Amino acid sequence: MRALYWAVCGTGFTFAMTVLGAALVFFFSSCIGGRMNRLCLGFAAGVMSAASVFSLILPAMEQAAGGTAWLVAAVGFAAGAGLMAALDAYLARAHPTYLQDEQGRRLTLLFSAVTLHNIPEGMAVGLAFAVAAQDGLAGLAGACALALGIGIQNFPEGAAISLPLRQSGMSRGRSFAYGVLSGAVEPLFGAAAALAAGLAAPSMPWLMTFAAGAMMWVVFAEMLPHAAARRDGALAAAVGYLVMMALDIALG
Repeated sequence: MRALYWAVCGTGFTFAMTVLGAALVFFFSSCIGGRMNRLCLGFAAGVMSAASVFSLILPAMEQAAGGTAWLVAAVGFAAGAGLMAALDAYLARAHPTYLQDEQGRRLTLLFSAVTLHNIPEGMAVGLAFAVAAQDGLAGLAGACALALGIGIQNFPEGAAISLPLRQSGMSRGRSFAYGVLSGAVEPLFGAAAALAAGLAAPSMPWLMTFAAGAMMWVVFAEMLPHAAARRDGALAAAVGYLVMMALDIALG
């Protein structure tokens, strides 16, 4: 029970940072326009791209055993991208109006991809605190550092969900709620990983590259084509990538 308690506390912090990032939606003007929509989508695309590389793919390759790193990265990435493509195709068949609503499709996939990305992050924090509960204070410092790093990274990710939703015309309250929901999986899967630490740890590299593939498919297929239609959207994507890259590198 001690391991579970510590895991819930650690992932609770990372979840709270997602909530704070999503809350930025309450501080922005209600003005909705094509330019602001491009800027929000571009920033979100940059954040997701950097998170895929620095938070997911590179750490997964470090964790993978020996010469299998390339296989884990390739197969996991392809599976994640394939899932998002299949989800897009399924929704188009099940809901004919979905195909016509380009913005709705893009935002649905954005929410799905970021939520998937938060699952392995929550598991990583949960596992770190479960191990720390066994090792005592010696392992707690490392677990806290990991939670701090992921928590700070979650702040712009929460905003990357809520701001594009708000600029699409959704109310502030609903936009905030979706941003919160995207991060709610972290404490859930962190607790599950703590309870099944022996089974969860070997699967982490696969889950991380899978989430990266899902995120990058959405970025390439749905977000960048719209955001980069004008230079301001492309600049916003570069800024989002820079912010997330700097956080990932600085926080390890």
